[in-house]
Amino acid sequence: MVTAKAPGKLYIAGEYAVVETGFPAILVALNQFVTVTIEDAAQYGSIISHQYQENSLYWRRDGDELVFDNRDNPFHYILSAIRLTEKYARECGKPLGLYNLEVDSDLDSADGKKYGLGSSAAVTVATVKALNEYYALGMGPENVYKLAAIAHLDVQGNGSLGDIAASVYGGWLAYQSFDKEWLASARRRHTLTELLQMPWPQLNIELLQAPTNMRLMIGWTGSPASTSRLVDKIADAKSEQWGEYSRFLEGSRSVLQGMIEAFHNADIRGIQDGLRANRILLASLADLSGVQIETPALTKLRSLAEQAGGAAKSSGAGGGDCGIVLIDRGIDTTNLLAQWAAAQIEPLPLRVHEVQDSEFHPVRG
Repeated sequence: MVTAKAPGKLYIAGEYAVVETGFPAILVALNQFVTVTIEDAAQYGSIISHQYQENSLYWRRDGDELVFDNRDNPFHYILSAIRLTEKYARECGKPLGLYNLEVDSDLDSADGKKYGLGSSAAVTVATVKALNEYYALGMGPENVYKLAAIAHLDVQGNGSLGDIAASVYGGWLAYQSFDKEWLASARRRHTLTELLQMPWPQLNIELLQAPTNMRLMIGWTGSPASTSRLVDKIADAKSEQWGEYSRFLEGSRSVLQGMIEAFHNADIRGIQDGLRANRILLASLADLSGVQIETPALTKLRSLAEQAGGAAKSSGAGGGDCGIVLIDRGIDTTNLLAQWAAAQIEPLPLRVHEVQDSEFHPVRG
């Protein structure tokens, strides 16, 4: 039996621009996890989620193919991760096994609230990590990232895959997406083994060290949003108003480069200024596209945090879900939390999931 886990994530800055090749973002991995357990099975394998037991999936082998007993299932990311990792395992000469795969997630609340912490990325990464151990493939973090990124992209079809990086590496990350058009072309010409060994153009993953006096606060506004649908809407606006969209991209690149440098210098004020500048850029993108990135609840969260001395904005695609606050640890936030409660904003008691420096190797594409 093998077990692997992957943390959830939140975007700090650089949303939407990071979907484009070569534009940076900052993310953080959180100490809530998806856990995947794999154990040998006899005649039938299974895929079972503790959160969705009524939709458990049973399967058997037909040669190297997975054959499912029920067609309609919610486990697309798990299945994509299995398919890609087992394809790589066969390229490595490994015989495929029959197993029970169990998924347990604490990224959502016990009563089913979805916090927008990147559960699809975390379950994809955890599945790849568990199969990596099950088949003794010996993949390091970079190859786990690449394989999970392909699996996730095959299902979602868009996005930056920064959430995959956060689930693989943990901690605070500066991330820049690879060229997805290059990947689509390279997949037609190369084996998975070759793809994992070659550099991916524009891919950049760097571990950041947050200032010791900086605290991350997270508030959930109770309005889950669909990232893929919001990204699709932005893509429509991009094609119609390329000039304004280009200015948004260049503004985002400049702000994020400044924020990353502020992390390097442990400059909390510089990081906060960058966060505020990024929020203004996202507001201009919302005006351009007609997409509501900052909902009224997120505006309330932000204004209350700013009054308390913090810098705040929406996290990720917006449209609901979480807002984030970066604030000096010396500031008493008792009154802010009380104001959030009165506004029906739920503080999430999450911490950054750090990794050991020895586990991390920067990725350059």
